[in-house]
Amino acid sequence: MKNFKLKILFGLMTVIIIACGRPDPYDAQVLSAELDKNSPPNTLSAREIKNNWQLLFDGTTTDGWRGYNMQDFPDCWSIEDGSFTMNTQGGGEDQDIITTRKYRDFALSLEYKLTSAANSGIIYQIAEDTIYRFPYETGPEFQIIDHEGWPGPLEDWQINGANYAMYPPMAKPFRPAGEWNHALLVIKGNQVTQMLNGEVVVKYEKYSEEWTRLRDSGKWTDFPDWGKFDEGYISLQNHGTKVWYRNIKLKEL
Repeated sequence: MKNFKLKILFGLMTVIIIACGRPDPYDAQVLSAELDKNSPPNTLSAREIKNNWQLLFDGTTTDGWRGYNMQDFPDCWSIEDGSFTMNTQGGGEDQDIITTRKYRDFALSLEYKLTSAANSGIIYQIAEDTIYRFPYETGPEFQIIDHEGWPGPLEDWQINGANYAMYPPMAKPFRPAGEWNHALLVIKGNQVTQMLNGEVVVKYEKYSEEWTRLRDSGKWTDFPDWGKFDEGYISLQNHGTKVWYRNIKLKEL
């Protein structure tokens, strides 16, 4: 009996040691390493396919995307050189685009390039309803902006890589206007990580005491449904300035 108990204890210790030695499959750095930096834009490499990444934009069609509170793809967006971008034709007002599917736990990878003083964002966990005009009324935003070329002062939670109106970036690895940047957003349960060009810039726990305090003490006090949804659409924001988005990939976690 004693030997049997020792065997069970040894087995449990072995399992714990093996488990502790394994990398967290939901860690942003681990997920980033699954991406093939050398594959052509808007394609999936064999390694990415093996790791269950899917392509959300093929570089030539608008399949999988539409306008917010719309059935169709808005005229104020177009595809240019294999990238989604904004244009000045039609629309009248700025119109954001969203995925046609909702997502809960996922990793989103994309590349973006800014013109001088351009402003945009990746908005997620969005609810769609005609009571809202824009995705930012319900969903958090990975801020994308040329803050170096911005004509006026900005708060630290407004600069490139920030979680808009919530968390300033912990690092500033942004590349200047005209150069491609890589953004990675990871959401697993209440844990959210934003990476920019290979560095973690924001990390927070949704519904934590800190998150709730920030939500309830700033801009979002005017938006009672902001941050309430754990599953929702993903949006690329049209803020009336020109930004290019390509290589949009997603892995459900």
